[in-house]
Amino acid sequence: MIVQRVRIAISGLGNLGRRFVRLLADKKVYLQERYALDLLLVAAADSRGAAYDASGLDPSLVLKTKQSAGTVASYPGVGRPKMSSLNLAHQVDADIWCDATPVNLADGAEPGISCIREALKRGMHVVTPNKGPIVLFYQELTRLAAKNNVSLRFGGTVAGGLPALYIGTRDLRGAMIDRVEMVPNLVTGFILDLVGSGITWDDALALAKREGVLEADPAWDLDGWDAVAKLVIVANSVLSYPAKLEDVKRSGISGLSVEKIRSEFERGHRMRLFASATRTGSGYSLIAAPRTLPSDHPLGQLGPKEMGITYYTDIYGIITATIKEETPLPSAATMLRDILDIMLRTADR
Repeated sequence: MIVQRVRIAISGLGNLGRRFVRLLADKKVYLQERYALDLLLVAAADSRGAAYDASGLDPSLVLKTKQSAGTVASYPGVGRPKMSSLNLAHQVDADIWCDATPVNLADGAEPGISCIREALKRGMHVVTPNKGPIVLFYQELTRLAAKNNVSLRFGGTVAGGLPALYIGTRDLRGAMIDRVEMVPNLVTGFILDLVGSGITWDDALALAKREGVLEADPAWDLDGWDAVAKLVIVANSVLSYPAKLEDVKRSGISGLSVEKIRSEFERGHRMRLFASATRTGSGYSLIAAPRTLPSDHPLGQLGPKEMGITYYTDIYGIITATIKEETPLPSAATMLRDILDIMLRTADR
């Protein structure tokens, strides 16, 4: 069996980036035996520097260095203090660039967007769970990828580890999609169920922060921006509808009354931050807002750490997929899934 080596560079070593690096170590033998692929980590960068070795970095040592020194730039021998992710993207010789930097819609999706542009221009495939560049620059990036004959994958940008985008773009080919309904945000459902069960709002937020499911800036989740961003990605990539953030009617969960939440919970209903795209005469109507879901709704049985999506189609019926994501591992694993999709499709050509 001939094993193909795939050189990988990653920018961002937060919750998702570190778990992905761990997956490269844990899955190395399996990926070689099952897919004849050797995924070799050659470069990694965080906010304080980078490490680059064309012969390969030890994923376990990358994680150990990050934990002990606070930066991968302290990696023995090949650490590069103060080297930015963009400088790394200019120099690295890799097949795939993984961007796991934080979501940033307020500052033009930096630093992810500049690195992704550079990687695509240099002929690297790009994989990212970072919503920012895809929300703000979807049309540009897809054109740039096509121009340079490389792939851009972002399966982890919508509903964590759920293959929501793959279902829509691949498995529903040939169908007219009349409506998409989603519960794409985990933390708001978690908080709403806690409040519904009798926990105070402040205690629910504190628990969500302790469990690492609430962003440092809670407004991103609570005010509905995360759901809006994911709906925009679905609209562009699945529905071919060039939506922007301002095209979505948005409201968050912060203004909901505790009494309303508990009343619905006691009735066996679930309140969720609900996102939908409904076909109209001129395109799609896009809404992200809290909604009470009765138990007989396709997404009405979702638990506190579950997400889901329902597609309403003309020829494939109504298709629902859900995920229970108790840790960030499934979201991190989307980068592995995207890499395999790219490499296996390339091998089939």
